[in-house]
Amino acid sequence: MNKQTAIDFAVYLLVRTLFAVIQTLSVQRMQPVCNGLAYLVSDVLQIRRRIIDTNLRIASPNASDQQINETRRQMWAHLVMMACEIAWSRRRLHLSNWRQMLDFPTSGIFLRPFLEGRPMVLVSGHYGNFEIGGYATGLFGIPTMTVARPLDNRFLHRYITQFRGMHGQMLVDKEGSADIIQQHLESNGTLSLVADQFAGARGCWVNFFGKPTSCHKALALFTLANDAPMAVFYSRRTTGPMQFEIGCNGVADPREAGPELGGVTELTCWYNERLEKAIALSPEQYWWMHRRWRDVPEKIQRRMERMAAKQAG
Repeated sequence: MNKQTAIDFAVYLLVRTLFAVIQTLSVQRMQPVCNGLAYLVSDVLQIRRRIIDTNLRIASPNASDQQINETRRQMWAHLVMMACEIAWSRRRLHLSNWRQMLDFPTSGIFLRPFLEGRPMVLVSGHYGNFEIGGYATGLFGIPTMTVARPLDNRFLHRYITQFRGMHGQMLVDKEGSADIIQQHLESNGTLSLVADQFAGARGCWVNFFGKPTSCHKALALFTLANDAPMAVFYSRRTTGPMQFEIGCNGVADPREAGPELGGVTELTCWYNERLEKAIALSPEQYWWMHRRWRDVPEKIQRRMERMAAKQAG
């Protein structure tokens, strides 16, 4: 065993130990712990504070310094609680008691394409407890394929993969997965994708909270090329820990000729607008530490300005 493998295994053991301890504790005991850790990370250690505050200023330009500070602390508290909820879910969330923890106010919109036996593309972001969202869809008999980059720590990757696969969620590496995804959709499968990752200069540039960012073109292409309705999907914590709203913020169906289906750019704009609306419900539950916005290439900036002027005229 080399040094890096030993370190990875030690980290894995630490995580498993922490999860085991968390599983024995009540929600009431963990809430103040989450708040304390959030203050430590946000105000004492100031981890990624500059990026978080910059992103919050973009999304909420009129927010005061006090509001920015409070949202940052709440975000870190949310992330710690999210880890606790993942640890609890394997033992506490089952088919026999899901009504005590999950609310599906838009289940009819979300389930219709699935019940018709068609392929689906579920689009979400790093918002709410998206791991619980994937766990819940599998719990209700909707197996999904999720595209994700493997964790560098192979022991943790295997553990997370086992958690996600408990109810039929299958993970595939985003590198070289195109053929696997295509076969899955052709078999009327459901594809689950996190849509708020920066895609580089060659991506599809659209506005997100009023500022240009790059999105992967493949998300829109999966829908447009496979007659696969796209649903914007989120799992938001509501009244407290282990209480979630599993919501659908809209469905773009290729069989219904809406303006959002005019092409890759139109559909990418559509799902980003709906992600914005979902995040606005609980902005403290979004991962603001990501570098979602980067420098916009000059030619992209000019093109977006021309498009905006054309739409305004």
